[in-house]
Amino acid sequence: MSSLDELFVTQEIATQPDCWRRAADLAPHAPGLPTAGEKVAVIGCGTSWFIAMAYAALREQAGLGWTDAFTATELPPGRAYDRVVAISRSGTTTEVAAALAALPPGTGKTAITAVMDTPIAAGADQTVDLTFADEQSVVQTRFATTALALLRASLGEDLARVVADGALAVAAPLPASWVQAPQAAFLGRGWTIGLAQEAALKMREASLSLTEAYPAMDYRHGPIALAEPGRLVWMFGPPPAGLAAQVTATGAEWIESSLDPMADLIRAQRLAVARGVARGLDPDHPRHLTRSVILDRAA
Repeated sequence: MSSLDELFVTQEIATQPDCWRRAADLAPHAPGLPTAGEKVAVIGCGTSWFIAMAYAALREQAGLGWTDAFTATELPPGRAYDRVVAISRSGTTTEVAAALAALPPGTGKTAITAVMDTPIAAGADQTVDLTFADEQSVVQTRFATTALALLRASLGEDLARVVADGALAVAAPLPASWVQAPQAAFLGRGWTIGLAQEAALKMREASLSLTEAYPAMDYRHGPIALAEPGRLVWMFGPPPAGLAAQVTATGAEWIESSLDPMADLIRAQRLAVARGVARGLDPDHPRHLTRSVILDRAA
């Protein structure tokens, strides 16, 4: 078992702020990114789907057009879009390639990937090359957030503060109580719901931990029953009024941050990896997982 510092994923997490800076510089010249007024769907699987969720909420919030996010198999076949954006680190995910191939003629098809000579890149009209954010770990961290940085910059966001906050998150200490916590719930609002889902996925993948993610306003409608001393409730972005006090009253540890939520995700990624190492696992190679899901065409 490698030490924490020797893991690929540890190094990849640490390089995210530099990757975000490169993505922000690339955004004005990147081909095929949605323009104002286009009706857009963004698709992906797993981590890429959660990044799609975050971008879709941000684009609609910015008033730039109807934007939906789907896991690739659930893209509604009868719904017309001006453009479909496919996010795939490997460029080989079977469900994403199939969804692109099934789009009606006239639909713009854009791929965001880290590997160019692949079925998904070949199936798109235009491809954004994020090779510089590719990873050796099976667990995705920097590719996903770099794709989101690119998409946020394409909406006109200035990422200077996000990059600075990312550097702070890379260096921030992780309390031992977080690493030892047996359960965590991640909460978001609007665009950060996707980040909460991604944080929970990282904990499941890297440390085999039982974690959950919810829209913050819905957490009180049942899931708060699981809150108790020793457990974590982690909020991405500003919380709803009164929720922090309600969670604290259960004895659970409430976590929130003034960092940009995408930068705060770095802390959750680091926690997932640290907890995995503490449990004697190899976060670079989680059990049952591969870098890309490639299915038999009959599946």
